[in-house]
Amino acid sequence: MIAQIINLSNRSAYKKLASRYSVPSEIFNKENYALEIRPVANNEIEFILDPVKNKENIFKYRTGEKDFTNIIITGDLSDFRELGNNLSQEISAETKHEIYSALENFSKHDELVYHIGNKDFAFNKIHIMGILNVTPDSFSDGGKYFDRNSAYNHAVQMINDGADIIDIGGESTRPGSAVISEDEEMDRVLPVVEKIISGFPDAIISIDTTKSVVAEEALKLGAEIVNDISGLTFDERIIEVVKERGASLIIMHIKGKPRDMQKNPFYEDAVKEIYDYLYNQSKTAFNEGIKNIFVDPGIGFGKNIEHNFEILQRLSDFKSLGFPIVIGVSRKSFLGKTLGLEPEERDTATSIVESSAIMNGARIIRTHNVKNGVQVKKILNEII
Repeated sequence: MIAQIINLSNRSAYKKLASRYSVPSEIFNKENYALEIRPVANNEIEFILDPVKNKENIFKYRTGEKDFTNIIITGDLSDFRELGNNLSQEISAETKHEIYSALENFSKHDELVYHIGNKDFAFNKIHIMGILNVTPDSFSDGGKYFDRNSAYNHAVQMINDGADIIDIGGESTRPGSAVISEDEEMDRVLPVVEKIISGFPDAIISIDTTKSVVAEEALKLGAEIVNDISGLTFDERIIEVVKERGASLIIMHIKGKPRDMQKNPFYEDAVKEIYDYLYNQSKTAFNEGIKNIFVDPGIGFGKNIEHNFEILQRLSDFKSLGFPIVIGVSRKSFLGKTLGLEPEERDTATSIVESSAIMNGARIIRTHNVKNGVQVKKILNEII
């Protein structure tokens, strides 16, 4: 069972819920949020719904399983808190936990604090992750920092520009890209990780990899975060490596693999499907004892333009997962296709979309242009 708080001020969100639950659209216009619980055992539904004052705000949807039903309750956050405080003793511990967790996670999302390396990351503020591609073929800057000295110098520049994290990747994940060997990836990234840590012992390094061996060796050299674009699905051992090294973990959603992910990606409900995927993968990591978990909905990774904009519009709907949200939109093709721009021309559009993502709940911004990102960070830290 999964509980999720959904912001109904977004037209896409309420249209999808209205269609699924056969709800008149005027109901949504009265309220701000929905608490969706999917699926609920039929013998628990009456006990969950009993504390709800306004019974007109309750809607049900049969799942196809005869003993289970999906339900939504519309209202404001105070309504949900009251519901959470008055759940019946007849409800199972698991059901209670899921409802309580969704409510707490959403309301306290900006109170999260992670200790990484020797730094505290408080997520009532924004943090900038600078992208360092040590590859010959990345979509934005392929080959520009493939030389180790160039890669190091660029890392130094990003640190001086104010990057909070340097994210180092040695394998291109652009659409259509091919997989490289572990040895080749390690040969690209490990000397760069080592050199950065040698020059900047306090630097927070993230290793962008799906391979457990690469992650393990980078963590041994001093990296603190594993950024797995596969969300733990390409290499099952990567979760063990993160656990054993006490590292932090970014779990991203991807549909397919880089070589085929943009071949007509389809979702019945993109946000719901991505949410459920991130819920399951983060729960696995949490149950393994990994403390610092981040979630990333994976803009551009198996999504078309419409999917990407819908995710950005509804980014706050991922808050009830209970983990800081990472977003990476920097110079991506959906911006280029929307505006008719080449990668090197997309930095202004990137900053605009990053700002919107922050206002909707993102707290780690993964970007190529750190100087612009830091400006966005400083201004929006004052606003939020």
